[in-house]
Amino acid sequence: MQKIMIVEDDPKISDHLKKHIEKYGYNVLAVTDFDHVMDEFYHIKPQLVLLDINLPSFDGYYWCRQIRKESVCPVIFISARIGEMDQVMALENGGDDYITKPFSAEIVMAKIRSQLRRAYGEYASKVEERVLENNGLKLFPERLELTFETKTVSLSKKESDIMESLMERYPRVAGREDLLEKLWDDQTYIDENTLNVNITRVRKKLQEIGLEGVVETVRGAGYRLHISWKENEE
Repeated sequence: MQKIMIVEDDPKISDHLKKHIEKYGYNVLAVTDFDHVMDEFYHIKPQLVLLDINLPSFDGYYWCRQIRKESVCPVIFISARIGEMDQVMALENGGDDYITKPFSAEIVMAKIRSQLRRAYGEYASKVEERVLENNGLKLFPERLELTFETKTVSLSKKESDIMESLMERYPRVAGREDLLEKLWDDQTYIDENTLNVNITRVRKKLQEIGLEGVVETVRGAGYRLHISWKENEE
């Protein structure tokens, strides 16, 4: 069952959308903690997000940018703002569509179905899916999934990018500068520990599928995959 996440701080609108969308067989989850939207996103792993612009603490543009760092799932803005620049801002910040309030629930459903078809269904790109493999470890960049033997773990976009670089460079070292350039457009504003934190997350994901000590730190250079499980078996 496909999951849809609603980020709307008006409880009446959120409840109305939730009940209507659920009639069509979708699993709908509405965010209530607007300070930790991304925590909810990681937990829910939705196939589509309905996102208001006017939200407490941070606006919808901000949250859409955060989502785009981790996922390419469709994001539909729903807002009372009717200005042309608001719609331009929504699209430039990563949105896929824009609906103005007041809205027809059936129009919302039509746009949801359209975006889901384009992303996952009959209108989705038919290009062959990329798979990177080293000694049984498989990375599916478009799915944001990593598998080994019978175990699979979901990755964030940055985690997937790191694994992609490590697997493409194997058995060579993936330099810190190269990883930072791949993950972020401007290295100047990146805290020194940011890459370390993401590497730690990658290591934890590998542990979840039964692989310990796979990402080796090469002092003064970067990181390298240390694929030894196959060698040990032989």
